[in-house]
Amino acid sequence: MKEPVNSPRRFPDSAMRRIVSTIAGFLFLTSLASSAESLAWTRAHELYQRTDYAGSLKELLGTSERDAAIHLLMGQDYFGLAEYKQATESLEKAVALDPANPACWLWLGRAYGRRAETSNPFSAPGFASKSRQMFEKAVSLDPANREAVGDLFDYYLGAPGFLGGGVNRAEALAAKVAQLDPAEGHYYQAQLDDHRKEYDSAEKHLRAAMELAPRQVGRVIALARYLAAHGQTKESDALFEQAQRIAPEDPRVIYERASAYVKSGRNLDEARRLLHRYLQAPITPDDPPKSDAQSLLRKIGA
Repeated sequence: MKEPVNSPRRFPDSAMRRIVSTIAGFLFLTSLASSAESLAWTRAHELYQRTDYAGSLKELLGTSERDAAIHLLMGQDYFGLAEYKQATESLEKAVALDPANPACWLWLGRAYGRRAETSNPFSAPGFASKSRQMFEKAVSLDPANREAVGDLFDYYLGAPGFLGGGVNRAEALAAKVAQLDPAEGHYYQAQLDDHRKEYDSAEKHLRAAMELAPRQVGRVIALARYLAAHGQTKESDALFEQAQRIAPEDPRVIYERASAYVKSGRNLDEARRLLHRYLQAPITPDDPPKSDAQSLLRKIGA
């Protein structure tokens, strides 16, 4: 029978099978590639969480299809390796691919901040301003993001006005934080008071923060560290013991106690023991880097 002129073209069964097979094969390979990228990210993230930044980066550099998550993790790896230019390059790509993700903007701000700290006086102001802009973008996307708010607060408190910093801006941000989290609000106010050299008031706010959240080990550490810096060593030591009971496996307690001893020039043998213990402990990117512990050991001649 003659095929009607307007009917769709009919393929022989064998041709159609080849087409279907080709499409299925393509979809299968695409799925495999996607799974491989996902597996690489998972392995890399596990290494990153163990602060093996070089190992994590090696996993990611072997990927071919890189989405925002991969570029973000690559940027974090470069940051951990103190390769800040490469970090900003990767994080710029992450932001371009996922502009609604506050974590991408936060880490890009951190990378530009480190570039400001480590660059020459001519480049530093531009990098610092970019850092502030990235932090502000991260906070605008997620006002409840504690890390982004904290980094922006630190910037406002530490940077001069011509770079977009200033105590007034820090105060305004602290007031917003206090509405969402009263304990964190007291912690921010303590930093403002310390900046103004109003030390008694700063101590009161740190105590208030700890009273509101007595099981948060960071609140106890903050007060213990502050008291040690201001000569109240007996209570500071008691608070470090309290922090140890709350979180016996938290390496921050070990590091911060050793750091307090070194800065006050006392219990240096104990400080050495704690720092060596810290160097042997498994830590995460949220903990002080082990290079800081090594610096403290060098400071006391260990």
